[in-house]
Parts: sequence; structure tokens; C-alpha cells
Amino acid sequence: MNSNNAKARNLRAGVLYFPGTNCERDLVHALENIYGIKTELLWHTESFQTEHDLYFVPGGFSYGDYLRSGALAARSISMRSLKEAAQQGRMIVGICNGFQILTEAGLLPGALVRNEKLKHVCRWVGLEAAGKWAAHIDKPFQLPVSHSEGNYIAPEETIRELVNEGRILCKYSENVNGSTENIAGITDRSGRILGLMPHPERALEPTNDFTYTKNTPGRYFFDTLLGMV
Repeated sequence: MNSNNAKARNLRAGVLYFPGTNCERDLVHALENIYGIKTELLWHTESFQTEHDLYFVPGGFSYGDYLRSGALAARSISMRSLKEAAQQGRMIVGICNGFQILTEAGLLPGALVRNEKLKHVCRWVGLEAAGKWAAHIDKPFQLPVSHSEGNYIAPEETIRELVNEGRILCKYSENVNGSTENIAGITDRSGRILGLMPHPERALEPTNDFTYTKNTPGRYFFDTLLGMV
């Protein structure tokens, strides 16, 4: 799917944000300027009408990452509306801190805990699409990460379900944080709620990419995602 197709379909997106969120404008720029999708910012203290085609929970440090990353944001008023959107089958994507928020809210299983070496990781990482997404993205790619709590953990039974049901979205080719099974992203059973630690919105334009000249691997993710809405 290309940006012209997305624009022609008149998709609408909502981007939730919280005190400490710092990637919401990146997503708005990507959705509006690259894909032509009308996008609305949704503040944490307000409920909203669940009339958007897809929703994003962006990266950052919501509420300063007090308690556990995403724990306070998961209990905000806006998240009540997001859960209603989930029940309606709307597409929902959590990126980095957004992934943490979705797990804390119970919309995705497992948890994101401190990186294995207890250090913040900020770099480009190699990735491979997994599960059902491997049919859409059939080659390795790179995306940037920036997190201190990206180590995905879950009970053994949950990990087996993720593997057997094809719900692992992507895996690290080099495990940078100790994540179980090299997991970088997962989906719920419907495949319409997604969480991933890498930042595809930071790899959509050549000017974002100082390591891989003229490479825009974030489009692999967004093109595939928008084709599913």
C-alpha cells in the first residue's frame, strides 16, 4: 500500500498523549504529511468518541515513568475510551512507551521491564518480521530504539501462545535488552492491537536516517499496517 492509497481512503487517526510523551508530533507528521491521514491529538484527561479508524499510543516517558513505565498512563480517562475502541475492533498501535502502556492496561499480555544490562539503549537495531507479519515483510530491516525498559517478559504459557498463534510481530536480530525470545513487538489475538519497542515513525524519511543513507524502513511497518485497517 502507498501513501496515495491511504489518502484516497480518507482514513482518520487518533494519537493519545500524556504528560511526558515526546513522540506524538512525530506520529502526527508521519500520518498527515507522508500518508495524508487526518490525525487528531487526544489528551489524557479527556474521553473521546471512538470514531477514528486507528489509534496510536506514542513513545516518551508518560508521567515521568514513575511507578512502572506506563502504569499511571494506563489508568487515565483517555485509556477508558481506547478500551472501548479495542472492543469495537479498531486498530491500536503502541510504540515504545505506548507498548508499555498497552501491557499495563491489559490490552496486550506480558510486561516490559528494565533492560538486562540496566542501561538505556539508543541505537539502530536489526529486526525481522515474525509470525503473520513475516508474510508482508519478508526481509530483515532496521529501526531505531530508545528505551530503558524494553525487556519483554511473560509467563511461559503466554510466550508459547504468542509463538504458536503467530502473534510475535518482530524480533531483534541482536537482542539489545534481554527480551524473551528476542521479542521486539507483539499483537493481541485479533491482530488489531499491536505493541513494539522500535520507532518506525523515526525512519520514514531519508533526513531521519544518518546511518543508512536514503533508507526509509519505517515504511515497511506503516505500509503494512495501513493495509490492514
